[in-house]
Amino acid sequence: MTPYARRGVHGQTVETLARRVLSGEIPEGATLDMAALQSELDVSLTALRESLKVLAAKGMVDARQKRGTFVRPRSDWNLLDADVLRWQFSESDGTGADPALLRNLGEVRGIIEPAAVRLAAARRTDADLEALEAALTAMGQEGGASDAVEADLAFHRALLAATHNELLERMEMVIESGLAQRDRLVHSAPHSEDPVPSHRAVLDAVRARDPDGAEHAMRALLDQATRDLDKLSGPSTPEGTDGSTDEKDGQAQ
Repeated sequence: MTPYARRGVHGQTVETLARRVLSGEIPEGATLDMAALQSELDVSLTALRESLKVLAAKGMVDARQKRGTFVRPRSDWNLLDADVLRWQFSESDGTGADPALLRNLGEVRGIIEPAAVRLAAARRTDADLEALEAALTAMGQEGGASDAVEADLAFHRALLAATHNELLERMEMVIESGLAQRDRLVHSAPHSEDPVPSHRAVLDAVRARDPDGAEHAMRALLDQATRDLDKLSGPSTPEGTDGSTDEKDGQAQ
């Protein structure tokens, strides 16, 4: 999906407003000063309203008579929207490396991908195997961080497609934004682990139509993803826990 910032003045306005809301600069419940925003952003009132319609569609703002346009509570935001996810990752601290979001992503992946890969092992076609093999080949080639990111995304996209479940395939919208940010951090760092062996193990099990082996390989892959992040930022503990994990919990991250 092309970032809104690349879509001209309208897109840049959408991105600016979204990041101000997500950062809390424009807090929940605040009523927007349309005239001040129009002047500051140097856009027409029509362009400003059209930009706000995009955020309204994502549950971030709303408009009421006598109150005007205001920021809705975070509980109303469509946090699974691909743009909202991307804005959150790019907003947090200027680097996009929000530990809480990355941890949440890891937990979501730990729920979705081991189950999805079991279906992929049972339902994959020759075309699915070709797509997975192509992504793995690209992953093993020399290139920059952006090439490594795209190859990894292509592999996980192909895995979800191999489930032949339309709803699971759409989960790529949830996974990709955060996975891309994680990959950029990891692949830009020196001495990161080679991702090919762990992905090869997943593909081999899917090829063999081995659901148990595929799930085991995917959990090992997710363990590696957690280790790669921990090397960069140190292990993080969800609020309200004592930091202890058993083997099963560690695998599901």
